Amino acid sequence: MQLRRVAAGDRAPLLRFYRPPATVAFSRRERVLPGFERAVEAARRRGFEPVLRAAGGRVVAYHSNCLILDEIGRSADALSGQRSRFAQRAADHVRALRELGVDARVGAVPGEYCPGEFSINARGAVKLAGSAQRMVRGAWLLATVFVVADTEPLRAVLAEVQAALGLRWDPATLGAVAQEAPGVSVQHVQEALVASYRRAGGLLPTVLSGRELALAGDALPEHRLPAVDPA
Repeated sequence: MQLRRVAAGDRAPLLRFYRPPATVAFSRRERVLPGFERAVEAARRRGFEPVLRAAGGRVVAYHSNCLILDEIGRSADALSGQRSRFAQRAADHVRALRELGVDARVGAVPGEYCPGEFSINARGAVKLAGSAQRMVRGAWLLATVFVVADTEPLRAVLAEVQAALGLRWDPATLGAVAQEAPGVSVQHVQEALVASYRRAGGLLPTVLSGRELALAGDALPEHRLPAVDPA
């Protein structure tokens, strides 16, 4: 919704941070797999809301001990800049995590969930964050999920979901920032990221209005996946 407003020039580019509820976000690629309905129900049994996301390549899971960063910017040709945005933001995010004491690096870890060239890992061993993009004419959205703490619920739900979908991954590759830098909280990660944007002269965090959040809530049923009828 905000992406299209930015594209139309109805609002300024924005940067938003938030802590999500327990969610398993499926891509449209998983929806056509034979085990999709079983995967949806597995997520729900584990207490994670199954949704269909608009951006990204594979299924992801997150909860309130994760931090999501959404950045929306304008571009006359959003598609041509896709790779450079991935690379630049991954480098920026790595620098922010290193300031917190994490041996952060850019690159996929063999066996990681939702694998991506610009994943952020620690020590080349565990995935800490991943990004996805969505583009419309005139604007782009880059969303990044940082796992900060409490990996066991994520590992458990992804194990069931991935098995139902027939996707192979190594649960040992799922890491968290606080495991790499004990004592670091979600707030610490957000502050480090905001500082990196400020140093670069970039955007500062945006707070969405109550009306904007209400409109987003009205659109939520379009993304929620219905329960499967046992019959």
